[in-house]
Amino acid sequence: MPQLLYDPIKSGQKMTIVCFVSGSGTNYREIVRYNPNHNYLVFTNRPGCGGEVIARQNGHEVVQLSHIPFLKSTKQKYGGTVPRNCPERMAFEQEACRLIEEKLGRQPDLICLAGYDQWLTDWLVNRYYPRLINVHPGDTTKGYDGLHWIPSAKAILAGDKVIRSTVFIVDTGEDTGPVLLQSKPLDIISTLKKLEIGGEANLIDHLQKIRQFAAENNIVKYEDFVNKASEKMKANLERICRLLQDTLKVAGDWQIYPYAVHQLIARGRVSLEGRTIYVDGKPLPLYGLRMEDQRNSE
Repeated sequence: MPQLLYDPIKSGQKMTIVCFVSGSGTNYREIVRYNPNHNYLVFTNRPGCGGEVIARQNGHEVVQLSHIPFLKSTKQKYGGTVPRNCPERMAFEQEACRLIEEKLGRQPDLICLAGYDQWLTDWLVNRYYPRLINVHPGDTTKGYDGLHWIPSAKAILAGDKVIRSTVFIVDTGEDTGPVLLQSKPLDIISTLKKLEIGGEANLIDHLQKIRQFAAENNIVKYEDFVNKASEKMKANLERICRLLQDTLKVAGDWQIYPYAVHQLIARGRVSLEGRTIYVDGKPLPLYGLRMEDQRNSE
């Protein structure tokens, strides 16, 4: 039987929401701006970051714990990439969760990853699943994972005409959790044309050359493009995708993240059974809800 992520009748109309931030904190800012009438706490692994500044301006409690003392010797120890489930990461998370729950007096109702730059261990995910959500600048149902602008690059090389943001429940995979909500589609060509009108030069020309190169070399995967393309062409793809990501953040991330938190989860509309998400008792398709199909339910 599906279980509610949050029950406002049983738990109260105010959720206790913890936002994990490492940078500017804009996703956290937009979540709060949509509805400040909840109990918010901000956790940061980078004391003094922009997200912490916003939190203090909002009058929200902040828990700081730098990851650096826990991980400072791990790159040398592991010979490069620090394993996701290494004991050092787990020790950092255990201390972070101890501090958070000590401050709250209990576990949070919901954790929102809001520009958090640390890899989560299975320990933390399992502790809070499924009350742990994230927003991703790409369509996770198509496997467009990766940080920052990489999902847009994967969409372009796959031949997609549009890009989307995705809100999902975090599981132990990499951007593989059950999808709750996706943004309205952002048309790639029309977005680049608008950016050119705004002063960005040669975006469409560069995009056409990238797509022609990919077609001539049977490239549909980002990794193959990186191996075969010139440095100039790779730089042009990065520039295009950074601009697309900036646009998608405003038109996508900042729209769907607050909506998912406040209009869906906080209202007790979201439940989960296995990997199937239900909204208002109805099972969702793999891509979840889509914003173009939603009416404003405020």
